[in-house]
Amino acid sequence: MTMKLSDIAKFVDGEIVGNGDVEIGRVAKIEEAGPGDITFLANLKYRKHVRTTTASALLVTREVSLDEFAARPGPLNLVRVADPYRSFLLLADKFNPPSAGLKMGIHASAVIAPSARIAPDAAIGAFVSVGEGCTIGPGVSIHDGTIVGDGAAIGEHSVLYPNVVVREGCRIGKRVIVHPGCVIGSDGFGFARRPDGSYEKIPQRGIVVIDDDVEIGANCAIDRATIGETRIGRGVKLDNLIQIGHNVVIGEHTAIAAQSGVSGSVKLGKNCALGGQVG
Repeated sequence: MTMKLSDIAKFVDGEIVGNGDVEIGRVAKIEEAGPGDITFLANLKYRKHVRTTTASALLVTREVSLDEFAARPGPLNLVRVADPYRSFLLLADKFNPPSAGLKMGIHASAVIAPSARIAPDAAIGAFVSVGEGCTIGPGVSIHDGTIVGDGAAIGEHSVLYPNVVVREGCRIGKRVIVHPGCVIGSDGFGFARRPDGSYEKIPQRGIVVIDDDVEIGANCAIDRATIGETRIGRGVKLDNLIQIGHNVVIGEHTAIAAQSGVSGSVKLGKNCALGGQVG
């Protein structure tokens, strides 16, 4: 698809400085953009690329000084917006819309327990298993190869990508996104040492509760509580390859980067940020 720059400006509520009739066919990073592309400048460390970019248009803040562009060898069309990065993301979605996803209904190869309750507009992919007493809410998408254990519940408009495991009794809220390979409700790491030095497994009988609007990256493991709940608060964002131990509580809108680990019974507050490989 292509859009005139004037139409793009309307779409992102921006103001054009330059030629609004320019045709834009792609969004790109500033160091890679070429003719027909639109890019953005939000972080000033990329300002050096303003002189060399051959992009057809650039998203900038409303406050930017036009003197920044005086040293360029040629003209550059600008769209001044409140937030260049957010506007760029809107355009990235516009030019690269998501795939259609699963079709509504239950694939013929899925195995659904008779007592499971599945909303009529849910989408269940190939080789999915849904256990006894499960509840699958309206608009839920469960992709190929995912297993939902007995008594688990998935809230409306949540998406479970391929090969996710949600073990028995766990609860997932509304609009949750779980990326491929995650295990929710695996046993916590609980063992009691015997007098002879060997270990006896401590039963793990709790659950995992994931609140609304959480996103969980690929290949994360979130352990069930020994008793009670492991809880992931509303709006939490987990990167790939994260381990969350038993009985952990993560407060609302906390973000954790890849390869981090949170040990059993730790409590994190709201709006925390953990970098990669934090323990």
